[in-house]
Amino acid sequence: MPPPSAQNVTRLLHAWSQGKDAALEELLPLVHQELRRLARRYMFGERPGHTLQATALVNEAYLKLVDSRHVNWQDRAHFFAISAQLMRRILVDYARARGYQKRGGGVPKVTLDEALMGPQEKGHDLVALDDALKVLAGVDPRKSKVVELRFFGGLSVEETAEVLKVSPDTVHRDWRLAKAWLAREMGKAVATGNDA
Repeated sequence: MPPPSAQNVTRLLHAWSQGKDAALEELLPLVHQELRRLARRYMFGERPGHTLQATALVNEAYLKLVDSRHVNWQDRAHFFAISAQLMRRILVDYARARGYQKRGGGVPKVTLDEALMGPQEKGHDLVALDDALKVLAGVDPRKSKVVELRFFGGLSVEETAEVLKVSPDTVHRDWRLAKAWLAREMGKAVATGNDA
């Protein structure tokens, strides 16, 4: 049985989806810490001196979440998956707007495995990973979603399985295969200098 806070979050998400604005006000304090944790995780992987801070990332994601009030929220895991996706888009858009070219811009590289297991060094190539994930989504949307939920959303295998309505074994298999596919694609693109 999920902890009471997860049940409360799910209940409030359903109420918010039904147009009850008071539910959003009650929901925000329950999810704020987790959103900040996600934002700090993303920002930890960014280059030193990045002008976008974790608080600003949470605020931007919050504004986009408020605009998406008509989402049919499934549960807490679904909410954090969407939040993670929004933060990913904000950071990638920000990087593109700042003129950082994928596989360039003076950003130090880390291996895909380091990036997928969680940023250990500053400045991982988020734009390149985002581009590779878009290609993977065209080939195998579920594997792309597994990476998004696990890496960007910080969801556990069980939470990812719940969101995708598959078994945890399927998530493990998709995670392993997606990492191998992304490593190959990103390596190929870096080696050729192509945008593929």
